[in-house]
Amino acid sequence: MHAFVQWMRAAAPYVHAFRGKTFVIAFGGEVVADDSFLGVIHDLNLLHSLGIRLVVIHGMRPQVEVILAQQNIASRYQNGLRITDAETMDCVLEAAGQVRSRIEALLSLGIQNSPMAGARNRVSSGNYITAKPMGVVDGVDMLLTGETRRVDAQAIQQRLDDGDIVLISPLGYSPTGEIFNLALEESAMQVAVRLQAQKLIFLMENDGVRNSRRQLLTDLSTKDAEALLEKPDKLAPDVRHYLPCAVRACDNGVKRAHLLSRHMDGALLLELFTRDGVGTMISSTPLAHLRNATIDDVGGIIAIIEPLEEAGVLVRRSRERLEAEIERFVIAEYDNQVIGCAALYAFPSEGVGELAALAVDPDFRREGYGEALMHEIEARARKLKLRALYVLTTRTSGWFLERGFDLVSVNDLPQEKRALYNYQRKSLVYRKTL
Repeated sequence: MHAFVQWMRAAAPYVHAFRGKTFVIAFGGEVVADDSFLGVIHDLNLLHSLGIRLVVIHGMRPQVEVILAQQNIASRYQNGLRITDAETMDCVLEAAGQVRSRIEALLSLGIQNSPMAGARNRVSSGNYITAKPMGVVDGVDMLLTGETRRVDAQAIQQRLDDGDIVLISPLGYSPTGEIFNLALEESAMQVAVRLQAQKLIFLMENDGVRNSRRQLLTDLSTKDAEALLEKPDKLAPDVRHYLPCAVRACDNGVKRAHLLSRHMDGALLLELFTRDGVGTMISSTPLAHLRNATIDDVGGIIAIIEPLEEAGVLVRRSRERLEAEIERFVIAEYDNQVIGCAALYAFPSEGVGELAALAVDPDFRREGYGEALMHEIEARARKLKLRALYVLTTRTSGWFLERGFDLVSVNDLPQEKRALYNYQRKSLVYRKTL
């Protein structure tokens, strides 16, 4: 019971941050064919119920293969893409109809005593993608295999504004009425970019990107991802398949891309609502750029903390005091701009420290910088062999409780800090064991 309560509290900031945001979630036909697909549907329903705007894009390769085999039509591929002639396109359309209908039916479930109880999901599909023929690739005519020319982002946004889940098949249509077979990952990337989605999520065979020591990389910048793609033989096949599109999405305005295992029950929820996640998150820049503050950063720090001082959230610090104590500060920087700060005051004789002046620019407060600064201060306290970290606050006690701090008495403060305690502010004291 306690673990559940702690998880809910830890998930709360993500729930607030994601409400009203657009997520594009893509998966292949093998996910739909798996017995565990109903669990994915339940998770999609939960995300939708939390106010997340969902665009779901499905593949259908295994379903197409079954229909081709039934009709004794050979499958032909070039560079991993299906060569789609007229006969094959008929099979593609049949498979697309089957898969789309199955997803729509499951998203419409409202069975009592199930995670879908009371659900009233509307699912919208349509000709949202305009496509053109891919043409000749390495001397091979790809025929009716195409590539995205345009995404009708306005039409998708209208459906999302109406509260619908938008379901897209990897098919494109030309102004002359032709239909083209598209690659799932390319379609998902293009839709996410045109919508400027908060997240692009791929469910795949592997659990994410692993380094040469087979360690899962939970966070990856696009620059580091591109370096990994220079040695594709060291990457799992699915990673080679999806990672380039994840990088392109992030380099073109999508906030985050995620690569997750389709085999893990609840992977979507664990990735989105826990701090460490269970897959690989890709972003154009690292989650936080942290460094030691210098005297040149004093002006930027004042700009961050001054509004909070005026509101009574932080204790006032003069510019002279900031300059004298600047070596205690860590800053978060974005595009050469100070967007957050925190300070560590150590009391080595008692083996404890104080986390102070934790503040983030309002425009960045839902991007994880506050938590990153807190973890950096904790890491520095551990290097100093400190056993615990204190924080004094009047307004943000809930935030610290959710991150492992416990309420303690003023008398628990280290002696030097206790002597300076301001009884007029009546700050609450919290402690976290390191």
